[in-house]
Amino acid sequence: IYGEGPDYPMCYISWDDCQEFIRKLNSHTGKNYRLPTEAAWEYAARGGLKSRGYKYSGSNTLGDVAWYWQNSGDHFLSGTDDDWDWDKIENNHGQTHPVKQKQSNELGLYDMSGNVWEWCQDWYGDYTTNCQSNPQGPANGSDRVIRGGSWSDFAWGCRVSNRCIYGPSYRFSSLGLRLAR
Repeated sequence: IYGEGPDYPMCYISWDDCQEFIRKLNSHTGKNYRLPTEAAWEYAARGGLKSRGYKYSGSNTLGDVAWYWQNSGDHFLSGTDDDWDWDKIENNHGQTHPVKQKQSNELGLYDMSGNVWEWCQDWYGDYTTNCQSNPQGPANGSDRVIRGGSWSDFAWGCRVSNRCIYGPSYRFSSLGLRLAR
């Protein structure tokens, strides 16, 4: 029931799978691809130096920039995040969608809010209160950071400021990746 094809985001991929994919891609291309750090991901999602301070990546109106629980299926599901119901989403055939179908953010990046969560390179850790420039996250841990929200998420899950975590071997239908160089 989930979208598949060359224009769809890659999903069902664990952080460990991402590392193997990146290793093979770099070996094949001679380039240096990687997962973005959490700080780099958020900077890009917010629009970098062109940021207009939006709640979502490219707009304050989620439907303009993202596939999420209300608009990812056959019909728009009315209500608020309080009305979220997995059975409704599944019965409505909620799924991933081809990339670049929604409005981009200020940097011309698409789907940084919604469609699929994206793995970051960082281990999860609490933010520090110190001012930092391009923080790299903790040196070790048990969970990795994911960002962006997905086709099955609440609106609050798709906010640029939202962060979530999973173990590096975890994979599911709304979790993918975005490469950086």
